[in-house]
Amino acid sequence: MQRDASKSEDRVVVVVNTASEKTIAEWRESLAEMAPHLEVRWWDDANLDPADVRYAVVWKPEHGRLAHFTGLRMLFSLGAGVDNIVADPAWPRHVPLVRMVPAEGPQRMGEYVTWAALSLQKDLPRIFRSREAKNWDSFATPTPATECTVGIMGLGAMGRRSADLLRGVGFPVIGWSRSRKALPFENFAGAEELDAFLARSRILVCLLPATPETTGILSAPLLVKLPRGAGLINAGRGAHQNLADIIAALDEGHLTGAVLDVFDPEPLPADSPAWIHPKIIVTSHIGAGPSTRECARYVATSISAFELREALYNLYDPTRGY
Repeated sequence: MQRDASKSEDRVVVVVNTASEKTIAEWRESLAEMAPHLEVRWWDDANLDPADVRYAVVWKPEHGRLAHFTGLRMLFSLGAGVDNIVADPAWPRHVPLVRMVPAEGPQRMGEYVTWAALSLQKDLPRIFRSREAKNWDSFATPTPATECTVGIMGLGAMGRRSADLLRGVGFPVIGWSRSRKALPFENFAGAEELDAFLARSRILVCLLPATPETTGILSAPLLVKLPRGAGLINAGRGAHQNLADIIAALDEGHLTGAVLDVFDPEPLPADSPAWIHPKIIVTSHIGAGPSTRECARYVATSISAFELREALYNLYDPTRGY
């Protein structure tokens, strides 16, 4: 491939695989202010020489593409998860892989989870059905928030901030994770304490990372351990949930409602039963979605730390799987 002669030799190429050139313009504008030595190029730029790329910001890259960036120094996932990258057998394991966790992400996720919990506690699916039927259905909320325990699976930054905001509006909160955490609310740890955690969760929130152990965790064997009439929120990963089992639990009445923000595959196919199920609220993977500017600031800060040989945060740990 012929090299781009117009490229300044002192500029460092960052390739971004967004959906459109319009988004690339937003990346360029943001990084021009924060790190003017970085040159942003689109993933599908026909004039891009892969050997020029030093940093890559990607989401679900085609398998094999990353291996062409022979001068790569660091790799960013455009989301908090990295399973979309490490599934590529040829992904460059010799460079740091950074998860996208901007400071605003936990706050955004906390807002989403709090909205979703209130939506289930107030039975928003029933309100939607009444609106569609033009039926004046004046009903009392069965349980106040102060008596509706929310159980959060996954106690990273997003889980902890979600707990803070949920407690702020009156929900009792408990948590579960792989290992014990020192937190200002009761939390459970490990497989041996999972059943006790589930038995107390009137609303279950899944914010777990994507690992082989968590794949398919939201399926019938787990759902049946929730109290009858529980609600479900999944803003973790689409691979966590068995949609057929969730729908079966809703139809049978063991679950009263579900708010689902993530799916496998995405976008959710138009013929998916989730779109039309009367007890499911579908959102389009918006839970923690940071703005392009937030992502650009995070990338610029991380690259600066890398170039100054300072500590990097939110690095992928292959021993943990996230």
